[in-house]
Amino acid sequence: MKRVLLSGIIALAACSANVFAIAASQSGHGLRFTGVNIAGADFASKKLPGVPGRDYFFPSRATIDHFADEGMNVIRFPFLWERLQPTLDGMLDPGELQRIAAVVTEANAKGLFVVLDVHNYAAYRRQAIGSSAVPIAAFADLWARLATKFKNDPQVGFGLMNEPKALPTETWLAAANAAIAAIRKAGAKNLIFVPGNGWTGAHSWFSRHYGTPNAVAMLDVSDPADNYVYEVHQYLDSNYSGTHPECQSETIGVETLKPFTAWLREHHKRGFLGEFGAGRDSTCLAALEEMLDFIGKNRDVWLGWTYWAAGAWPPRYFTSVQPVHGVDPPQMAVLLRHLAGKRN
Repeated sequence: MKRVLLSGIIALAACSANVFAIAASQSGHGLRFTGVNIAGADFASKKLPGVPGRDYFFPSRATIDHFADEGMNVIRFPFLWERLQPTLDGMLDPGELQRIAAVVTEANAKGLFVVLDVHNYAAYRRQAIGSSAVPIAAFADLWARLATKFKNDPQVGFGLMNEPKALPTETWLAAANAAIAAIRKAGAKNLIFVPGNGWTGAHSWFSRHYGTPNAVAMLDVSDPADNYVYEVHQYLDSNYSGTHPECQSETIGVETLKPFTAWLREHHKRGFLGEFGAGRDSTCLAALEEMLDFIGKNRDVWLGWTYWAAGAWPPRYFTSVQPVHGVDPPQMAVLLRHLAGKRN
């Protein structure tokens, strides 16, 4: 009898501890999401529609399992608007939608949250959102259809658009708000990831080189459900593009995130680092370490991060954390030290 009673007490304590951990994570005392982008479905953007499995690739079950088993709890999943919706305002392509839904199902089964990422740079067939060719209403239509499909899955987040560029910030804000309104009208309560203009760089959040700064315009994001997060990207090379294997310094990640972090705190907002990546030398690894340590220490305003990237990359792709012959690249060891639930 004592053994049964003791077992019950232990089980109750474990359950209470788990509930407490989840509540702490969601209340800002811990990072909620830490994971990786799994690229591939966004490949070959000039080959439309392209052939899945030859021109572009969906996350494999083995890849999903690997990162879940490593302890990550989120994947950001890039795909192309044109493949999913071949005609503006038209039906979603059944085959492409099924492939996307299959990835979501497999990831959710492993306990992974999925950020659906329309990886289009605020354009459709290379025409900017807000132009006569791609009205803002067409972007809202896409998200109304996606929201209808995934609104009953709380383990799916809506990444409105990857790295908007080549349009006024006010136009992007109007497009984002139209998409958010369409999502909520569809009855979806899912978390929405809202990027800024000008490639949504944290380092350029206050810049005027792309027009009105994100720090000014994006304060007017409107979400009736108030369930959104600002998504920024931040690479550590000479021009912040993620195209060079060398990093500027060991502190560049922290330096670029500090002003944005202060902006979040001042305006009572939340941030998410949707893309970041670096090479494999000691400077880059130290920069990644400091950057993630900084986010962890500012978890009151940071919801989490997804590293760029895993997926169907050639082994020479210098930011990849896709294992090669069963061996993780060195960046992975840094990421694993900063997973959700670990204290920095």
